[in-house]
Amino acid sequence: MKRGARTQIFNHHSTKSVLRNLRSLVSLSTRNFLSAAFSPGQNSDSVETNGGERFSGIIEEKDLLRKASNGNLLVLDLIDGGKMEPDSRLYTELFKKCTEQGKLKEGQMAHAHFLASRFQHYVSLQCTVVNMYAKCGDMELARKAFDEMPERDMVSYTMLITGYSQSNGFKEALDLYVEMLKMGLQPNEFTFGSALKCAGGMQSDAMGRVIHGTCLKCGYDNNVYVGSALVDMYTRCKRIDDAKTIFNGLECKNEVSWNALIAAYAREGEGHNAVELFSEMKGVGFNPTHFTYSSIFAACASNGALEQGKWVHADMLKSGQKLVAFVGNTLLDMYGKAGSIDDAKKVFDRLVKKDIVSWNSMLTSYAQHGLGEKAVDLFEEMRGFGFQPNKITFLCVLNACSHSGLLDRGLYYFELLRKYKLEPDITHYVTVVDLLGRAGQLDRAQTFISEMTILPTATVWKALLGACRMHKNMELGAYAAERVFELDPHDSGPHMLLSNMYASAGRLSDAARVRKMMNENGVKKEPACSWVEIGNSVHVFVANDENHPQREEIRRKWEEIRDGIEKIGYVPDTSHVLWFLDERERGERLQYHSEKLALAFAILNTAAGTTISIKKNIRVCGDCHSAFRFVSRLVGREIVLRDTNRFHHFRSGSCSCRDYW
Repeated sequence: MKRGARTQIFNHHSTKSVLRNLRSLVSLSTRNFLSAAFSPGQNSDSVETNGGERFSGIIEEKDLLRKASNGNLLVLDLIDGGKMEPDSRLYTELFKKCTEQGKLKEGQMAHAHFLASRFQHYVSLQCTVVNMYAKCGDMELARKAFDEMPERDMVSYTMLITGYSQSNGFKEALDLYVEMLKMGLQPNEFTFGSALKCAGGMQSDAMGRVIHGTCLKCGYDNNVYVGSALVDMYTRCKRIDDAKTIFNGLECKNEVSWNALIAAYAREGEGHNAVELFSEMKGVGFNPTHFTYSSIFAACASNGALEQGKWVHADMLKSGQKLVAFVGNTLLDMYGKAGSIDDAKKVFDRLVKKDIVSWNSMLTSYAQHGLGEKAVDLFEEMRGFGFQPNKITFLCVLNACSHSGLLDRGLYYFELLRKYKLEPDITHYVTVVDLLGRAGQLDRAQTFISEMTILPTATVWKALLGACRMHKNMELGAYAAERVFELDPHDSGPHMLLSNMYASAGRLSDAARVRKMMNENGVKKEPACSWVEIGNSVHVFVANDENHPQREEIRRKWEEIRDGIEKIGYVPDTSHVLWFLDERERGERLQYHSEKLALAFAILNTAAGTTISIKKNIRVCGDCHSAFRFVSRLVGREIVLRDTNRFHHFRSGSCSCRDYW
């Protein structure tokens, strides 16, 4: 095509498309939509780009951030060379493109060029620059651009406040919000939404209420966007009742408002309420999003509500939603924490695209279920696929090695952590102490603590104390307990552990001293409870429970089971009962621990041959662990018990932990 013909086509395109539609010189069409405007007499030879290609004079959407051979943006070089007329809308599209693609360096180039142009005083463009830097994650540049604005309006304040809120700069955002009000600028719904998010992020109920009052004064009491932000803010400030009042008062709800309250129930571990609200949401015609399902799965995971989780999973499949990483990871985590490791692996295998969180979630599930060898194999498989393990990955595989007694492998991975240029934090040190302690290498564990590059916390000494109890090392256990009392004096667990260690060794005066210290310091033992899910109901039991409607049947059933397991070798271990009771009372007290009552109830109310799943809020005692092994053999059923440490799968008289927990 001749030069004149090309210029004629450009002029026709300009008048028919760009000028008529008031669009930028850069259109967002996917077709060729812009030519460089060559003035008569100018050289129209093609320009060489950074990739060695020749630019022919036609600018498409993909060319906006194209580089010239000198590393500058091609479109800006064309302007500087006089081959293209600058236009304010061109800068707008450049900034938007940099924002969409997260191109910070290119954004800085466009910003510098804009500041030297005749459009530098355009407030709308200055706001776009602030937004670009904020969305690209550089709040320092965003703040600098904001501070250099000769005049600021509500939009510029809102963009910077939103940027801070999305990067967890909650205090900076709220300071700007207050400054904005002092200047007499009235916030809009997006300003309020971001400010409320910051108040919730800081868990500042006082600030949240002040912002709420301003929302009402400005007439946003029925705005669904602000209302949803209020629901989220109050839930994060632990004011669920206030959040429900706001939610119920919204004349018009959207997915965000429903999701905010469902997510709040999930964070608080109120799985039943989360599922109930989920059903209500569907009943009024709202379609759950990936975020909704993710929140529900998280709620079910915290309570170990496997049946409810399965029901929600089925609903998600019916809706046609795919197992993308975000919701797939929470589903995987739910199955792992609810006791179904096989379902967790199926979800993992079917994920559309795995990310590091997916691998970490599966590793965590294997660790919790005591499947150390599988965790190690998965870790190596992940490395083989080119995924870079992070600190959480190493923590997962270290936990798996600890729970499975893989001492050498665990120590190898601890050293490998540094080879990936990662510095271990306190959780990694705790896991290594636990690893050494469980393996009986208590002196080595103590030496490891003394050589730590960071100060040991109470959690480190608790790990050593637990190992001392397991291996009956009284002196080192007492030393570890004293360190715990200094660092975390209000935790009842170590006090009870040391007291029982003394009692088991016959040192009753020392046990009494620890109990007295607990009373004097106001330290109270956490009440033990166990629960079992039958259908859509969760049944909770405490020791010697007298409140359950089936209490008489449950006791008779357990006595029947106890008689049966005693005939095949079960002997009560009275060292796990309070030391001040006599032998007969101690033996009797053992029989009505919460997990045993939950087990008897489950056997009464579930079909023969089905798996029984029980959860407990503290570590299972040694006697109950022994009893469950014998019960699994007696009744021929698998029993899955989740305590605070791990899962125990009892089958045919043995446990998956191999009595190593």
